Amino acid sequence: MTDRSNRKILVTGGAGFIGSHLVDALLARGDRVVTLDNFNNFYNPALKRQNIARHLSQEAYTLIEGDLRHQGSLDKAFEGTPFDAVVHLAAMAGVRPSLSDPVLYMDVNVTGTQKLIEKIVATDPRTRLVFGSSSSVYGNRSGECFLETDSIDQPLSPYAASKVAGEVLCYAAHHTTGLPVVCLRFFTVFGPRQRPDLAIHKFCKLIDCGQPLEVFGDGTSKRDYTYVQDIVSGIERSIQFPFSGYEIINLGRSEPLVLSDMIACLERALGKKAKLVFKPIAIGDMPYTYASIDKARELLGFAPSTSFEQGVNQFIAWYRAAQAVAPPA
Repeated sequence: MTDRSNRKILVTGGAGFIGSHLVDALLARGDRVVTLDNFNNFYNPALKRQNIARHLSQEAYTLIEGDLRHQGSLDKAFEGTPFDAVVHLAAMAGVRPSLSDPVLYMDVNVTGTQKLIEKIVATDPRTRLVFGSSSSVYGNRSGECFLETDSIDQPLSPYAASKVAGEVLCYAAHHTTGLPVVCLRFFTVFGPRQRPDLAIHKFCKLIDCGQPLEVFGDGTSKRDYTYVQDIVSGIERSIQFPFSGYEIINLGRSEPLVLSDMIACLERALGKKAKLVFKPIAIGDMPYTYASIDKARELLGFAPSTSFEQGVNQFIAWYRAAQAVAPPA
């Protein structure tokens, strides 16, 4: 796909954390954007409506409230001219919640993805699909960076398994129909509008309120925390780089940070100390993530530019402002 404005792009899950930031960027480029989101109650739907409030008044933006598992919702989203690209971010998210309802995770993340793929192919199989995958597909690793060619046959949770399945469905569609697909494996995304169940947001609130903060393990686990605007840059580049095949690409900062150091950074930014309560390692958690981003650099010119501390400061600024106008729970 050429790098041009006024593209028509569908973003599933476009009212969520990453999705709403992506829509901001696409609209700023001059693209026409359709968002398909079901505003489920995994967390307060009012937060998602706040995410997209600025979009609703823009002529180039269309919101479809619906579920990608429902044919009527897909038909409505795909009305009119074909899309230049579909960015598929809609999913049931979270490792630990997937342990309690794996059937729902498979229904949304696997069946929903297959239904979306079928609709794209039926409408125009030349449409580029950018699939939002996850570093969780890599399973239990230690020490080395994660390469796109590594085996992903031992996921540690139903959520991770659903993302492995999504990538496999994408490959099957490419192989059988020629659908161009880019699968992006996101590494621990954080920043303004982050979901309240994710670690940095949750930890920030607990520290700020003086409440106990549960640490699973001994605090030495590592995550490759990646600022949301860097992720959005990678997604944008995945939409526009010259391509017609199937690729899997890591998007991370490639600088793993120890959990205890992450907490210390939050403490400094908030000017408060955490009340730590140590717990056994949780089932499904990965002890370590570390993205090799050589492929992203080569194919996309991807270059994450936001340090963890800079990103935390941006998040805290947003958190303070959001607290002042928080919607009712």
